[in-house]
Amino acid sequence: MRRLFGSVRARATVGATLVVALALVAAGAAVLLSLRASLIDQADSQAESAARKVAAQLAISTDRELELPDGEDNPVQVVDEKDRLLAASDELESVTGTGVSAVRPEPGLLKPGPSSKPSKNPSAKPTAKPTPKPTDTGDDADDSDDSDDSDDESDASEAAEDRREAAEEAAEDAAEDKDSPVAGALSDKTRTSEGSARVDGETQDYRFAAVRVDTEAKGELTVYAGAPLAAEQSAVKTALTAMLIGFPVLLAVIAGVTWLVTRRALRPVDAIRAEMAAITASEDLARRVPEPDTHDEIARLARTTNETLAALQTSVERQRRFVADASHELRSPIASLRTQLEVGAAHPDLLDVPGAVEDTVRLQELAADLLLLARLDAGEKPGQGRVDLAALTREELSQRTGDRVAVTTELKSVEVAGSRGQLARVLGNLVTNAQRHTRSRVVVTTRADGDWAVLEVADDGDGVPPQERERIFERFVRLDDARSRDEGGAGLGLAIARDVAARHGGTLTVDGAPGGGAVFVLRLPVADPRGT
Repeated sequence: MRRLFGSVRARATVGATLVVALALVAAGAAVLLSLRASLIDQADSQAESAARKVAAQLAISTDRELELPDGEDNPVQVVDEKDRLLAASDELESVTGTGVSAVRPEPGLLKPGPSSKPSKNPSAKPTAKPTPKPTDTGDDADDSDDSDDSDDESDASEAAEDRREAAEEAAEDAAEDKDSPVAGALSDKTRTSEGSARVDGETQDYRFAAVRVDTEAKGELTVYAGAPLAAEQSAVKTALTAMLIGFPVLLAVIAGVTWLVTRRALRPVDAIRAEMAAITASEDLARRVPEPDTHDEIARLARTTNETLAALQTSVERQRRFVADASHELRSPIASLRTQLEVGAAHPDLLDVPGAVEDTVRLQELAADLLLLARLDAGEKPGQGRVDLAALTREELSQRTGDRVAVTTELKSVEVAGSRGQLARVLGNLVTNAQRHTRSRVVVTTRADGDWAVLEVADDGDGVPPQERERIFERFVRLDDARSRDEGGAGLGLAIARDVAARHGGTLTVDGAPGGGAVFVLRLPVADPRGT
């Protein structure tokens, strides 16, 4: 398990699947809640409509006996102000959630009693009473029974119409004065609740709506009507079942697609890893990792890896050349010194003491150069002392007594930060190189050029060809191969000078002198005057 999740591909797949799973759960919960809320609102509307329908018919009724309208399929309860059940649906067997658990009126509550209480609003319009038709006399009394029956039906219809109009007027008056209900007025507020009811042997969950109505016969009543939640529960259950089946399938598809896509995306990484392992095993730094034909992070990684391999190959090759050249350069003075010492031991009168001393000095200088290059390659940082280039030049030139050409100077004081010893080594190497190639003069100049301190060493020799002006700064490079070793040196002086300049944040370049010859220009940052 630990090895499995150590894979980037496995972690990416698991992470993507978890994120999608959380999103699906959140979205599914939101959908279910929204669906349930919408269906409950519909049930509330149905319950309210049924309650108001019953309340409206009770409002226009003047009968002392309370009867519910026919044709109501929803469970209905009618209670008075004391929460006593006055009427209920015929098939209602039990109910919860309305506050009244009774399903049959108490005996004696529907007996005729005193007239309804007076209206709580003195200014309200009285409920319109049906106007009885006057009894016809005279010749009309001789009409047939069929005519009398027709008149009775017409009178009943007109009476019902009058009661309905009276209820509507009372409802309008109640709307104008909501605080004081009047007989026949329906409350504009509806209370909803949730419960269950057993109707005709079947128990279901219902949403109940409670509507108050002020009647002439029974005073203020509350009508409870319910709407079933079977549709809501069925829809939510269906949606939940679909989610429980669909979500795992969707997550499996997402996990599979993520696994395949990640595998394909990481395939170049596997190729890079395999090639790096082969390079490490073979120690062949000339090999390169494959670069994919894309412009993504993996392609950039491959290019950077190849650049690193190229730099490493260059460094190793330079190190190998350095060791080979150093061994070659050391072999010559050591062999010469040994030969002289062996000849001197066999024939003391033939001992060349000055030559032996010269070879020893050359060997010492070469060893010092190699040691300095090793420290520079190891990343040794220069000191942070303050060095005046003009004073440094005067001091170093005063110690050079064996130069074949006198050195002239044009010195202006300018300070830099760095190692006095290393900068003195640069100046000495540049003057020695100029003495080796000049004809009649060597000029050393120091000056300030903006934020830069400039040290120039010029000679009037043959100069450096433009195509060779970078190559001469390589280690163990000497342009004049015909020159003897005693005069030509080991080819490390200019390489050391450039490395020291780079470590001090500066540059060292060569150009043609105006009067012929070469001029070496050392540029270093001027020391901060606020520094210590």
